[in-house]
Amino acid sequence: MTHSASQPTRRELIKWLASIPFLPLGAMATSAALVGCGDDKDQSIAPPINPAKLKSATFTPMAAPTMANPAAMAMTAVASAMVVTWDDSSKTEYKLAHKTFFKTGDSVDDLNGGKILAGGYFDIHNKKIMDISVPGKERHFFSDCPDGSSLLTVKDAKVAGVVGNTVFAVVQFEYATRDLAGTDMYGKLPSPIAVLTLDQDPKTGHLKLVKYHNVDTSSAHGLWITCGASLSPWGTHLSSEEYEPDAFDQGIGTDVETLQAFSKNLYGNAATANPYNYGHMPEVIVNKDGSGKIVKHFCLGRISHELIQMMPDQRTALMGDDYTNGALFMFVADKEKDLSAGNLYAAKYTSELNESSKGQIQWIHLGHATSKEIDDLVNVRKLKPQDIMDSVKEDPNDVSFTQIILNKKTLWVRVKPGMEKAAAFLETHRYAALKGASMAFTKMEGTSVNAKDKVAYSALANIQDSMIRDHAAWRKEYNVAFAKTVKAGGVVAHDMAGSKNDDLGKAIQSDWVPYQSYMLLMGEDISADSDPLGVGNTAHPDKIASPDNIKFSEALRTLFIGEDSGNHVNNYLWAYNIDSKKLDRLLSCPAGAEATGLHAVDSINGWTYIMSNFQHPGDWNGLHVKVKDQLDPLIRANFNDRYSAEVGYLTADPVAPSVEKKKA
Repeated sequence: MTHSASQPTRRELIKWLASIPFLPLGAMATSAALVGCGDDKDQSIAPPINPAKLKSATFTPMAAPTMANPAAMAMTAVASAMVVTWDDSSKTEYKLAHKTFFKTGDSVDDLNGGKILAGGYFDIHNKKIMDISVPGKERHFFSDCPDGSSLLTVKDAKVAGVVGNTVFAVVQFEYATRDLAGTDMYGKLPSPIAVLTLDQDPKTGHLKLVKYHNVDTSSAHGLWITCGASLSPWGTHLSSEEYEPDAFDQGIGTDVETLQAFSKNLYGNAATANPYNYGHMPEVIVNKDGSGKIVKHFCLGRISHELIQMMPDQRTALMGDDYTNGALFMFVADKEKDLSAGNLYAAKYTSELNESSKGQIQWIHLGHATSKEIDDLVNVRKLKPQDIMDSVKEDPNDVSFTQIILNKKTLWVRVKPGMEKAAAFLETHRYAALKGASMAFTKMEGTSVNAKDKVAYSALANIQDSMIRDHAAWRKEYNVAFAKTVKAGGVVAHDMAGSKNDDLGKAIQSDWVPYQSYMLLMGEDISADSDPLGVGNTAHPDKIASPDNIKFSEALRTLFIGEDSGNHVNNYLWAYNIDSKKLDRLLSCPAGAEATGLHAVDSINGWTYIMSNFQHPGDWNGLHVKVKDQLDPLIRANFNDRYSAEVGYLTADPVAPSVEKKKA
């Protein structure tokens, strides 16, 4: 369409567009488009004289792909829609689809004017780490596992090549599944993290990759298994380091052998990496030129960080713990927008949490520290695990030791005199268990917040082992007691309030303290033979299975849920409306892939985006016996012989619909 002389100026048009609360709905997703996304031609839009405002949004779900269409099972499939109801009672329906930024392993434009390998690995000196496992085929290592992502803006940003609005995405890469020889590479390479400069078309909301910048992680001693992530209220990317290396090498964390391989690739020396430098919370600050810097915070506990959720007070962080015999942790910073110092807490349930009852929470104060204090303990004083505490695997028959269970293993521990702070922040799992926290959860993954209702949500990938009454890893005093295993997991909700005290009777300086938990959603285990899709699912395909990434949209009143499931052949991205209780499937990942990187942004220059990566397509196991033979060739063709994954965004089709309203 064309503008008439009476239509608004470009300035008026952009101002109107910025007032639209959403669309195109975007997402960092993952493969060659299955559904068309329209084109990138410049399109003019005439705003209404009285633009309507969002009243509500609902989703039209897609059916799960089946072997009737194997191509759909071998890529990211989108066949869902979003229906918007405006405050003038009219409705607009948008078909959802997705576009891509790059495939890991692609050569893309570097911020400095050269080329760089997307998802490529670099050592402590920012030199390429090479895969030399197959002579004659040497190549730069790159990841097939993009994970946590953030979409953000920076004031006065300016990057060459951007012609519209400058938007940045931070994307981290968790690990590489295997080398060219097929050797398992999990945890053996330092995780890269990148800042993407994106060009946002102010008329359509389209995002286009312009530049890629690999962030120097040397100041943070490299990064260890970066998993989920979140965006802080002050516009920084809050990363994670999962499955912290066990400094005692007693089987309650990642083993020392893996740390040594990591160290060899990072430093060129297997003995250099200190386990106490990993398992922390890194923060990425994006600069206005598209570069980034990283700060690793040592005072949020050394646990299996999946991701953290900052509360609206910009001081309180709620943290999941992707671990067996893990806990719910909370950090309250001393100052707003500053995670360099604060108090660390672990939850103790004082009444039973199960399938139907609410568990009341008492917070155990583990300690206060600055990041520098703990960093100095590791890198100046160079504390060893035996300097901090005793941890043994056999009963010492000594009352000064406390028996604990971590990762389904029984240990006896005691803290060395004067080492309580070091224990709290460097041996957090052992110390929290010793202090009586409810070390009861199995794989508590992502956490998000519904600020209006003052409710937080945490994903439980599985409900098993330490959560099941009378299991060997279960402890009655933890007050988390489910009647039976649910491998499909669920989502637990936490009601929050202020004026709460810790276990010592001291006031917790936050109005966002969880005081009770209850189950919001649960999956349903089935047998592979009873799968209604006939593909071998061991969890009901119309319910969530092993939720991992979760993000809440305040504008849409919707909890978005991404799966990391060993019981859905294709993992899905779901939308759960917390008012209507309706669960809708929005997207299906390639078979054998995990849905990762979920990030919901209500508004960037008037547009809403939902980021959702995937990783390791075609990671076959016994679940895929009915589909592997037919799907494996398709997955290999789509994703570089299964060495690549794709990063992009979910959008609407057509990309730039015209919204016309009559004057009231």
